[in-house]
Amino acid sequence: MATNTLKADQVLIHGFFKRYPSEAAGYLNPLPVNEVLRLLQDETASVAVRVFIHLNPDTAEKVLAGMSDLFFLELFSKLDPVQGAVILSRLDKTLIEKRLGLLPDKLAKEYRELISYPPETAGYLMDPRVTVFRPGDTIAQVLTHIRAIGNRRIIDLCVVDEDGMLIGTVPLQQVAVSQPTQHLEELLQRDPVTVHMLDPKEDVVQLLEDRKVTTLPVVDLDGKLLGVIRHDALVSAAQQEATEDLLAMFGAGRDERALSKVSFAIMKRLPWLEINLATAFLAATVVGFFEDTIAKFTALAIFLPVVAGQSGNTGSQALAVTMRGLALREIRIRHWFRVAGKEVAVGFVNGVVIALTTGLVVYWWMSSMGLALVIAAAMVFSMVIAGLSGALIPIVLQSIGQDPAQSSSIILTTVTDIVGFISFLGLASAFSNMLQAG
Repeated sequence: MATNTLKADQVLIHGFFKRYPSEAAGYLNPLPVNEVLRLLQDETASVAVRVFIHLNPDTAEKVLAGMSDLFFLELFSKLDPVQGAVILSRLDKTLIEKRLGLLPDKLAKEYRELISYPPETAGYLMDPRVTVFRPGDTIAQVLTHIRAIGNRRIIDLCVVDEDGMLIGTVPLQQVAVSQPTQHLEELLQRDPVTVHMLDPKEDVVQLLEDRKVTTLPVVDLDGKLLGVIRHDALVSAAQQEATEDLLAMFGAGRDERALSKVSFAIMKRLPWLEINLATAFLAATVVGFFEDTIAKFTALAIFLPVVAGQSGNTGSQALAVTMRGLALREIRIRHWFRVAGKEVAVGFVNGVVIALTTGLVVYWWMSSMGLALVIAAAMVFSMVIAGLSGALIPIVLQSIGQDPAQSSSIILTTVTDIVGFISFLGLASAFSNMLQAG
């Protein structure tokens, strides 16, 4: 009889966890960590994940620190890395590395990238150990929870919804003078001042000075709370402009500033200029292969920069969008196929439109249908490859552990020039009879 009752309880708990994960998490939050772990481990990994992500971050942190290696591997293999990284980042660095060592290398690498932030960003300054509350919490519940977490400093309470989206803040002083039966939603200050996790440090400091706030919530692109920046973390923060990626993209040193020494600037720039020179000679070599064709049809030399220029612009557009996506973590390495497919489609449609315009101009100028068709076809082909290259170059660099911004424009320029030259001059050589007829 007792066994049947136990099985019935397990079925009821499983159904409750599966259908109402948020409510289930609310019941688990005040329980001892060992009890929470036992209940989660009794569930399938897919159900446990749904409940785990709705736990209060303070509870989730304790559960994460106490769970077995096997359960961690099961849970975090199914957990969305973005959500998992928010909780994992609250742990001690040594424990984080120990936990990540249990995961497959590729997944562990993604977690490390999500947890780390560049030094000149809001994410680097924030404290991920933020205590969050729900709008339905009473003042009595809030004060009980604050006493339970010990000496962690709290100035403003961050209130989030079931999905972790920041919906407002409540000053602790207001909580202290409110009635125990009041709910936080009655005291909520909506639309608080926030910063994105990758906002430059200079902007963060300026915002704190202008708005006179003592703590600043940090959110991701969707508005989910990641942590808070406390005022003391900004006292020693240098107000530097976050232009390192821009410098690296064009071959200047990341550490170079406008007033850097001449010798320092030369040391940082000259190697990349030498590399750029080598790639320029490579492109010139490609043109040299078609020397006879150019000598026979001198008009090709006139339009060669047109094809190379359009493909270069197309690649730069794709590169800029992809770099922004990687920088803001809108895309990950696993999204390469979708990103590449999008840029190929955009390059093809834009290429067809530009090709029609170019073909009409060339035909009107040179009265050669053959030359118009050749440059139109080359334009479509080169713009498609340029769009694909602009998307893949930063993704490939990141996948092999390199900085995706590091002189990617130099690599892209080489690719687009060579592809543009080969497509135009190659087609002109292959269909020289059409040009002759034209």
